[in-house]
Amino acid sequence: MNAPEPKRVRKQAFEANKLLKRLRRLVGQAIADYNMIRAGDRVMVCVSGGKDSHGLLDILMRLRGHAPRAFEIIAVNLDQRHPGYPEHVLPEYLAGLGIPYRLVVQDTHSVVKRVIPEGKTMCSLCSRLRRGVLYRVAKEIGATRIALGHHRDDILETFFLNLFFGGRLKAMSPKLVSDDGHNVVIRPLAYVRERDLEAYAKVRAFPIIPCNLCGSQENLQRQQVKAMLREWEKRFPGRVETIFNALFHVTPSHLLDADLFDFRGLQATGQASVEGDVAFDEAPFLGAEPGEENQPAR
Repeated sequence: MNAPEPKRVRKQAFEANKLLKRLRRLVGQAIADYNMIRAGDRVMVCVSGGKDSHGLLDILMRLRGHAPRAFEIIAVNLDQRHPGYPEHVLPEYLAGLGIPYRLVVQDTHSVVKRVIPEGKTMCSLCSRLRRGVLYRVAKEIGATRIALGHHRDDILETFFLNLFFGGRLKAMSPKLVSDDGHNVVIRPLAYVRERDLEAYAKVRAFPIIPCNLCGSQENLQRQQVKAMLREWEKRFPGRVETIFNALFHVTPSHLLDADLFDFRGLQATGQASVEGDVAFDEAPFLGAEPGEENQPAR
Protein backbone atom coordinates (compact mmCIF):
# COMPACT_ATOMS: atom_id res chain seq x y z
CA MET A 1 0.00 0.00 0.00
CA ASN A 2 2.93 2.33 0.73
CA ALA A 3 4.83 1.31 -2.40
CA PRO A 4 5.31 4.05 -5.04
CA GLU A 5 2.76 4.06 -7.79
CA PRO A 6 4.05 2.17 -10.87
CA LYS A 7 3.09 5.09 -13.11
CA ARG A 8 5.08 7.53 -10.99
CA VAL A 9 8.11 5.23 -10.96
CA ARG A 10 7.96 4.84 -14.74
CA LYS A 11 7.77 8.61 -15.16
CA GLN A 12 10.78 9.16 -12.89
CA ALA A 13 12.77 6.56 -14.83
CA PHE A 14 11.76 8.17 -18.12
CA GLU A 15 12.79 11.66 -16.96
CA ALA A 16 16.10 10.36 -15.59
CA ASN A 17 16.89 8.63 -18.89
CA LYS A 18 15.96 11.76 -20.85
CA LEU A 19 18.26 13.82 -18.62
CA LEU A 20 21.15 11.38 -19.14
CA LYS A 21 20.68 11.47 -22.92
CA ARG A 22 20.67 15.29 -22.89
CA LEU A 23 23.84 15.45 -20.82
CA ARG A 24 25.63 12.92 -23.01
CA ARG A 25 24.57 14.77 -26.15
CA LEU A 26 25.67 18.19 -24.89
CA VAL A 27 28.99 16.96 -23.52
CA GLY A 28 29.66 14.96 -26.67
CA GLN A 29 28.87 17.97 -28.83
CA ALA A 30 31.16 20.28 -26.84
CA ILE A 31 33.99 17.75 -27.10
CA ALA A 32 33.49 17.50 -30.86
CA ASP A 33 33.03 21.25 -31.45
CA TYR A 34 36.33 22.14 -29.81
CA ASN A 35 38.27 18.92 -30.44
CA MET A 36 38.71 18.57 -26.69
CA ILE A 37 39.76 14.93 -26.61
CA ARG A 38 41.91 13.14 -29.19
CA ALA A 39 42.54 9.44 -29.70
CA GLY A 40 45.00 8.20 -27.09
CA ASP A 41 44.58 11.16 -24.75
CA ARG A 42 45.07 10.62 -21.03
CA VAL A 43 42.37 12.80 -19.45
CA MET A 44 42.89 13.93 -15.88
CA VAL A 45 39.43 14.60 -14.45
CA CYS A 46 39.59 16.93 -11.47
CA VAL A 47 37.08 15.69 -8.89
CA SER A 48 36.36 18.02 -5.99
CA GLY A 49 33.37 16.10 -4.67
CA GLY A 50 30.82 18.67 -5.84
CA LYS A 51 27.92 17.94 -8.18
CA ASP A 52 29.69 19.38 -11.23
CA SER A 53 32.87 17.31 -11.07
CA HIS A 54 30.90 14.20 -10.14
CA GLY A 55 28.68 14.71 -13.17
CA LEU A 56 31.69 15.36 -15.42
CA LEU A 57 33.44 12.15 -14.38
CA ASP A 58 30.25 10.09 -14.71
CA ILE A 59 29.39 11.38 -18.19
CA LEU A 60 32.96 11.04 -19.50
CA MET A 61 33.04 7.44 -18.29
CA ARG A 62 29.78 6.72 -20.11
CA LEU A 63 30.96 8.46 -23.29
CA ARG A 64 34.27 6.61 -23.26
CA GLY A 65 32.45 3.30 -23.68
CA HIS A 66 30.88 4.48 -26.95
CA ALA A 67 33.40 7.04 -28.20
CA PRO A 68 34.82 6.62 -31.72
CA ARG A 69 38.28 7.39 -30.33
CA ALA A 70 39.82 5.60 -27.34
CA PHE A 71 41.06 7.69 -24.42
CA GLU A 72 42.08 7.11 -20.80
CA ILE A 73 40.55 8.62 -17.68
CA ILE A 74 42.29 9.18 -14.38
CA ALA A 75 40.45 10.94 -11.57
CA VAL A 76 42.41 13.32 -9.33
CA ASN A 77 41.21 14.78 -6.05
CA LEU A 78 43.04 17.55 -4.21
CA ASP A 79 42.60 17.64 -0.44
CA GLN A 80 43.42 21.25 0.51
CA ARG A 81 43.06 20.54 4.21
CA HIS A 82 39.87 22.50 4.73
CA PRO A 83 38.51 22.06 8.27
CA GLY A 84 35.99 19.25 8.43
CA TYR A 85 36.91 17.82 5.01
CA PRO A 86 35.61 14.20 4.89
CA GLU A 87 38.78 12.65 3.47
CA HIS A 88 37.36 9.12 3.33
CA VAL A 89 34.40 9.89 1.03
CA LEU A 90 36.05 10.25 -2.38
CA PRO A 91 38.63 7.44 -2.01
CA GLU A 92 35.84 5.00 -1.24
CA TYR A 93 33.69 6.27 -4.09
CA LEU A 94 36.48 6.34 -6.69
CA ALA A 95 37.70 2.89 -5.70
CA GLY A 96 34.20 1.60 -6.29
CA LEU A 97 34.18 2.99 -9.85
CA GLY A 98 37.10 0.81 -10.82
CA ILE A 99 39.06 3.58 -12.55
CA PRO A 100 42.59 4.85 -11.88
CA TYR A 101 42.64 7.71 -9.41
CA ARG A 102 45.11 9.74 -7.41
CA LEU A 103 44.60 11.57 -4.14
CA VAL A 104 46.77 14.64 -3.54
CA VAL A 105 47.14 16.32 -0.16
CA GLN A 106 48.37 19.93 -0.16
CA ASP A 107 47.63 22.32 2.69
CA THR A 108 46.78 25.39 0.62
CA HIS A 109 44.06 26.35 3.10
CA SER A 110 46.60 27.38 5.74
CA VAL A 111 48.49 29.44 3.18
CA VAL A 112 45.34 31.30 2.14
CA LYS A 113 44.29 31.93 5.75
CA ARG A 114 47.74 33.32 6.54
CA VAL A 115 47.93 35.63 3.52
CA ILE A 116 44.35 36.89 3.13
CA PRO A 117 43.01 39.22 5.86
CA GLU A 118 39.98 38.05 7.82
CA GLY A 119 36.72 38.81 6.05
CA LYS A 120 38.30 39.21 2.62
CA THR A 121 37.56 36.94 -0.34
CA MET A 122 39.87 33.93 -0.41
CA CYS A 123 38.68 32.37 -3.68
CA SER A 124 41.17 33.99 -6.06
CA LEU A 125 44.34 32.96 -4.23
CA CYS A 126 42.90 29.55 -3.37
CA SER A 127 42.11 28.97 -7.04
CA ARG A 128 45.63 29.95 -8.16
CA LEU A 129 47.26 27.65 -5.63
CA ARG A 130 44.94 24.81 -6.61
CA ARG A 131 45.72 25.26 -10.31
CA GLY A 132 49.44 25.14 -9.61
CA VAL A 133 49.12 21.83 -7.77
CA LEU A 134 46.92 20.30 -10.47
CA TYR A 135 49.30 21.38 -13.26
CA ARG A 136 52.16 19.70 -11.41
CA VAL A 137 50.18 16.50 -10.89
CA ALA A 138 49.16 16.45 -14.56
CA LYS A 139 52.83 16.38 -15.57
CA GLU A 140 53.63 13.71 -13.00
CA ILE A 141 50.96 11.31 -14.28
CA GLY A 142 51.50 12.07 -17.97
CA ALA A 143 48.06 13.61 -18.55
CA THR A 144 47.52 15.20 -21.96
CA ARG A 145 44.23 16.86 -20.97
CA ILE A 146 42.99 18.40 -17.72
CA ALA A 147 39.18 18.26 -17.53
CA LEU A 148 37.42 20.76 -15.27
CA GLY A 149 33.77 20.76 -14.24
CA HIS A 150 32.77 24.32 -15.16
CA HIS A 151 29.36 24.48 -16.82
CA ARG A 152 27.31 26.89 -18.92
CA ASP A 153 26.21 28.98 -15.93
CA ASP A 154 29.84 29.38 -14.82
CA ILE A 155 30.73 30.67 -18.28
CA LEU A 156 27.91 33.22 -18.25
CA GLU A 157 28.69 34.34 -14.72
CA THR A 158 32.34 34.84 -15.66
CA PHE A 159 31.29 36.89 -18.69
CA PHE A 160 29.34 39.31 -16.49
CA LEU A 161 32.03 39.40 -13.81
CA ASN A 162 34.52 40.54 -16.43
CA LEU A 163 32.00 42.97 -17.92
CA PHE A 164 30.87 44.56 -14.64
CA PHE A 165 34.05 44.44 -12.58
CA GLY A 166 36.92 43.85 -15.00
CA GLY A 167 36.01 46.05 -17.95
CA ARG A 168 36.58 43.24 -20.46
CA LEU A 169 34.47 41.24 -22.91
CA LYS A 170 35.71 37.87 -21.76
CA ALA A 171 34.06 34.67 -20.57
CA MET A 172 35.51 31.24 -19.72
CA SER A 173 37.23 29.29 -22.49
CA PRO A 174 36.00 25.77 -23.33
CA LYS A 175 39.59 24.82 -24.19
CA LEU A 176 42.86 26.58 -23.42
CA VAL A 177 46.54 26.17 -22.68
CA SER A 178 47.28 26.32 -18.95
CA ASP A 179 49.10 29.21 -17.25
CA ASP A 180 52.38 27.26 -17.23
CA GLY A 181 52.12 26.50 -20.96
CA HIS A 182 52.43 22.74 -20.47
CA ASN A 183 48.83 21.53 -20.25
CA VAL A 184 45.63 21.70 -22.30
CA VAL A 185 42.63 22.43 -20.10
CA ILE A 186 39.14 21.43 -21.29
CA ARG A 187 35.63 22.12 -20.01
CA PRO A 188 33.35 19.41 -21.46
CA LEU A 189 30.33 20.72 -19.50
CA ALA A 190 30.44 24.06 -21.36
CA TYR A 191 26.96 23.53 -22.87
CA VAL A 192 25.35 22.02 -19.76
CA ARG A 193 22.99 23.94 -17.46
CA GLU A 194 23.70 23.91 -13.74
CA ARG A 195 20.15 22.86 -12.95
CA ASP A 196 20.60 19.73 -15.06
CA LEU A 197 23.72 18.84 -13.09
CA GLU A 198 21.81 19.38 -9.85
CA ALA A 199 19.06 17.04 -11.04
CA TYR A 200 21.57 14.46 -12.26
CA ALA A 201 23.41 14.48 -8.92
CA LYS A 202 20.13 13.55 -7.21
CA VAL A 203 19.37 10.81 -9.72
CA ARG A 204 22.85 9.29 -9.36
CA ALA A 205 23.03 9.93 -5.59
CA PHE A 206 26.62 11.16 -5.77
CA PRO A 207 28.46 11.48 -2.42
CA ILE A 208 28.54 15.28 -2.42
CA ILE A 209 31.16 17.15 -0.43
CA PRO A 210 30.05 20.74 0.42
CA CYS A 211 32.02 23.51 -1.27
CA ASN A 212 31.89 25.97 1.64
CA LEU A 213 34.18 24.21 4.10
CA CYS A 214 36.52 27.19 3.92
CA GLY A 215 33.72 29.41 5.23
CA SER A 216 30.67 30.52 3.28
CA GLN A 217 31.11 33.86 1.52
CA GLU A 218 27.63 34.67 0.25
CA ASN A 219 28.49 38.26 -0.69
CA LEU A 220 30.95 37.24 -3.36
CA GLN A 221 30.53 39.03 -6.67
CA ARG A 222 29.91 35.69 -8.40
CA GLN A 223 27.01 34.97 -6.07
CA GLN A 224 25.52 38.35 -6.91
CA VAL A 225 25.82 37.68 -10.65
CA LYS A 226 24.32 34.22 -10.21
CA ALA A 227 21.34 35.72 -8.40
CA MET A 228 20.94 38.32 -11.16
CA LEU A 229 20.85 35.65 -13.89
CA ARG A 230 18.33 33.56 -11.99
CA GLU A 231 16.12 36.60 -11.49
CA TRP A 232 16.32 37.38 -15.21
CA GLU A 233 15.35 33.82 -16.05
CA LYS A 234 12.29 34.07 -13.83
CA ARG A 235 11.17 37.48 -15.08
CA PHE A 236 12.26 37.16 -18.71
CA PRO A 237 12.26 33.48 -19.79
CA GLY A 238 14.72 32.91 -22.61
CA ARG A 239 16.94 35.92 -21.88
CA VAL A 240 19.79 33.83 -20.45
CA GLU A 241 19.63 31.48 -23.45
CA THR A 242 19.91 34.47 -25.78
CA ILE A 243 22.94 35.81 -23.91
CA PHE A 244 24.65 32.41 -24.03
CA ASN A 245 24.07 32.13 -27.78
CA ALA A 246 25.55 35.62 -28.20
CA LEU A 247 28.90 34.14 -27.15
CA PHE A 248 28.86 32.14 -30.40
CA HIS A 249 28.19 35.23 -32.54
CA VAL A 250 30.85 37.89 -32.00
CA THR A 251 31.09 40.78 -34.48
CA PRO A 252 34.45 42.54 -33.95
CA SER A 253 33.61 45.25 -36.49
CA HIS A 254 30.83 46.46 -34.21
CA LEU A 255 32.91 46.67 -31.06
CA LEU A 256 35.71 49.13 -30.27
CA ASP A 257 38.81 46.94 -30.13
CA ALA A 258 41.18 48.06 -32.90
CA ASP A 259 43.35 44.98 -32.25
CA LEU A 260 40.49 42.71 -33.31
CA PHE A 261 39.33 44.70 -36.32
CA ASP A 262 41.31 46.91 -38.71
CA PHE A 263 39.34 50.13 -38.35
CA ARG A 264 42.31 52.25 -39.47
CA GLY A 265 42.66 50.42 -42.74
CA LEU A 266 38.93 50.20 -43.48
CA GLN A 267 38.00 51.39 -46.99
CA ALA A 268 34.80 51.44 -49.04
CA THR A 269 34.85 48.62 -51.58
CA GLY A 270 31.75 49.48 -53.58
CA GLN A 271 30.19 46.15 -52.60
CA ALA A 272 27.48 45.50 -50.04
CA SER A 273 28.60 44.14 -46.66
CA VAL A 274 26.71 41.42 -44.83
CA GLU A 275 27.23 43.19 -41.51
CA GLY A 276 26.80 46.66 -42.97
CA ASP A 277 25.66 49.40 -40.63
CA VAL A 278 23.21 47.26 -38.66
CA ALA A 279 23.80 47.82 -34.95
CA PHE A 280 21.02 45.55 -33.67
CA ASP A 281 20.15 42.19 -35.20
CA GLU A 282 16.73 40.97 -34.20
CA ALA A 283 17.42 37.25 -34.60
CA PRO A 284 15.26 34.33 -33.40
CA PHE A 285 17.73 33.13 -30.76
CA LEU A 286 15.18 32.92 -27.95
CA GLY A 287 15.14 29.52 -26.28
CA ALA A 288 17.95 28.06 -28.35
CA GLU A 289 20.68 25.96 -26.86
CA PRO A 290 23.61 24.09 -28.38
CA GLY A 291 22.36 20.84 -29.82
CA GLU A 292 18.76 22.00 -30.28
CA GLU A 293 17.15 22.29 -33.70
CA ASN A 294 16.76 26.07 -33.35
CA GLN A 295 20.43 26.59 -32.48
CA PRO A 296 22.00 29.43 -34.48
CA ALA A 297 24.55 28.27 -37.00
CA ARG A 298 28.14 28.53 -35.84
